[in-house]
Amino acid sequence: MRVFITGGTGFIGSALIPDLLDGGHQVLALVRPQSSITPRDGLEVVRGSIEDLDLLRAGAESCDAVAHLAFGGLENAATAVPAERAALETFGEVLKGQRLIVASGGPTGRESDPLREFDSPRMASLRMVPVLAEKGVQVSQVRIAPTTHDATRCWLVSVLARTASVHNFAAFVGDGSNRLPSAHRLDVAHLFRLALEKAPAGSNLHGVGEEGVPMRAVAEEIGRQLGLPVRSIPPEEATAHFGALGFLVGLDLPASNALTRERLGWEPAGPGLLADLAAGQYLNS
Repeated sequence: MRVFITGGTGFIGSALIPDLLDGGHQVLALVRPQSSITPRDGLEVVRGSIEDLDLLRAGAESCDAVAHLAFGGLENAATAVPAERAALETFGEVLKGQRLIVASGGPTGRESDPLREFDSPRMASLRMVPVLAEKGVQVSQVRIAPTTHDATRCWLVSVLARTASVHNFAAFVGDGSNRLPSAHRLDVAHLFRLALEKAPAGSNLHGVGEEGVPMRAVAEEIGRQLGLPVRSIPPEEATAHFGALGFLVGLDLPASNALTRERLGWEPAGPGLLADLAAGQYLNS
């Protein structure tokens, strides 16, 4: 199978490329213009962004399936959301009868549960999925946890660590027993490969290795490594303290991976979040 990947230099995309090549697939990867990635056996590279709709259209037309991982980020929501919608609409025009796997956010509960709405830019992806399905696209989504990690990076934990450095203490909300799901990035990348190979159209897949990591434990490890005290803040102060992430840090959002494992035979094998965090390599990244 020839697969077009957007976000080929991203955290998940850069792990998906070698996974697909190992599986005997061919890859056309959309990468950032400044990326140092180069073509090799089985891998072609195109440089640009998801805002170049002609580039997206050409890439999708030349491939058997698309894995859409690129996203402008929470910090650029004003431009990221319309760009995301336009990209997905473009794929909808091209991929009738073909497979599209979309990276989205917000894994909560079971895969079969009704979608829980969040005030998050990544909700644009979730809302577009049924629209694409109505157009005849064999679309499925992989919901990625904000605490997806490896031994060198976890976006959410890095943000929390920077916040702790600014305030001179590591914070959790309330009693800190609320949980966020997590997964190792290599496990998530392999899930995308399995989804491209065999996910039934319309699948909601949870890129979740750990169903819920207590946020108090995360704050305590941040405080330990930074040599800072750890303390609770009340829920009404979360937005003032954490900024745009205030809505998320205090939520209890455990998520199951049972149906994902059953459908695809996916078995997460990577280390847990706290184990990678304890390595202490990315708190200041």
